Amino acid sequence: MNNTRRNKRKLSPEQSEKPLRAVKARFEKNKNRHKGLEWAKVQAKLEANTEKLWSLNEMERTGGEPGVVGHDKKTGEYIFYDCSAESPKGRRSVCYDREALESRKEHKPKNNAIDMAAAMGIEILSEEQYRELQKLGDFDTKTSSWLKTPSDIRELGGAIFADFRYGNVFVYHNGAESYYAARAFRGSLRV
Repeated sequence: MNNTRRNKRKLSPEQSEKPLRAVKARFEKNKNRHKGLEWAKVQAKLEANTEKLWSLNEMERTGGEPGVVGHDKKTGEYIFYDCSAESPKGRRSVCYDREALESRKEHKPKNNAIDMAAAMGIEILSEEQYRELQKLGDFDTKTSSWLKTPSDIRELGGAIFADFRYGNVFVYHNGAESYYAARAFRGSLRV
């Protein structure tokens, strides 16, 4: 990554206050998502990793409502997932990846989930992570979210997505080039 791009991935101290305030409020409101964790330690980790704080701000800016959902004791990293009730509004109407976007002859969406996540510095949730998220609440009861798709499915032209209906997580498939107004993607960030 060149220095120009790296410099763009920093927030000024004033800009840093907004995402920190939002994530702190969510942290305090949703203690069931991260039992035993202390905000002061999470905040210190974020303030020491300005590029990760920038990514967290991107999650917030696009409607993901990122929240702390765990702590990896081996690496010391805090784990954030998009915890918005429905798929993030600022990431909807995108197909799965660049290959899918380029395969569309007409009515192309503006972007794709894989490139957007990479540009934000986050990872798209896997099926396993999505199921973990659903244990913390009911998410995507009216929308759906693209999931990290196994390569064997993607090589055949498909991609997977999930939602929560009838008290259950449903994982489905679609052509990777498809896109819908009610489908976005959820991301994870390790700090």
